[in-house]
Amino acid sequence: MNSLDQQPLNEKQREVPLNKDTIQELWSQTYNREGKPDWSHIFTYYHKDIVFQDTIQRIEGLDNFIAMCNRLTRRTKQLQMEILSITHNDNVIMFDWVMTMMFKKYPNTPIYGATKLVLSEEGLIKEQRDYYDLWGDIFNNIPRFGKMYRRFLVRKFG
Repeated sequence: MNSLDQQPLNEKQREVPLNKDTIQELWSQTYNREGKPDWSHIFTYYHKDIVFQDTIQRIEGLDNFIAMCNRLTRRTKQLQMEILSITHNDNVIMFDWVMTMMFKKYPNTPIYGATKLVLSEEGLIKEQRDYYDLWGDIFNNIPRFGKMYRRFLVRKFG
């Protein structure tokens, strides 16, 4: 394990139940404006059998989820997230966001997406599904190619 690897805080450090206000607060602490993301304070809010899925991967189990977060931390120079809107209904919390990833050799890349969190009976995050158009948002930053990509999508699917 290297110095950037993050581990969950102990159980006593998770005292506030999850709702739209605590999600807003916790996620704003995770993605700071001055460096690497730090998820350590939210890992205790995740169920040991968490299922995380996005457009790239499906991860099962808390240890695998923590490892994925640590890989993302090592790969990026900086990561920012702005939550645009958030809603909470029964055991589901959903929010829209803009995440800006800064890599060492490439320009800043904003990615627009949404997250769906499903809470267990204990109030822990048991499922997390992130929705975003990774390639479209990345291709938008490539001169001339972004317009070609969008025209292709409209022609084939629009």
